Amino acid sequence: MKRATDADVLLLQAAADPTRLSIIRQLETEETVCACDFTACCDVSQPTISHHLRILREAGWIEGERRGTWIYYRLRPEAVEQFRRLAGEFHATPEAKPVTAGGAARRLPVLQPQA
Repeated sequence: MKRATDADVLLLQAAADPTRLSIIRQLETEETVCACDFTACCDVSQPTISHHLRILREAGWIEGERRGTWIYYRLRPEAVEQFRRLAGEFHATPEAKPVTAGGAARRLPVLQPQA
């Protein structure tokens, strides 16, 4: 599979993981958070937190500042604005239009799980 390089795709992919979304949510409520404090919100080990922080940093969501032996992270305002811009591009349509195949309208079947 080809690795995405589009900044918008990287931003959305990074936020799509439940652990990374928890980290983003914690950073949304606090100005800075020490890397050691994410293990409580995410219920994962420190090496796993470090992995997720690296992905968020590479995607542009966060930036870190070393203070002694600890690194404190904060959300980048540019990333939050980029995410808002992306989310604002989606608009609900008043009514769903049927999928067309060869000019003829057809409705796709809805699959239900079997009990």
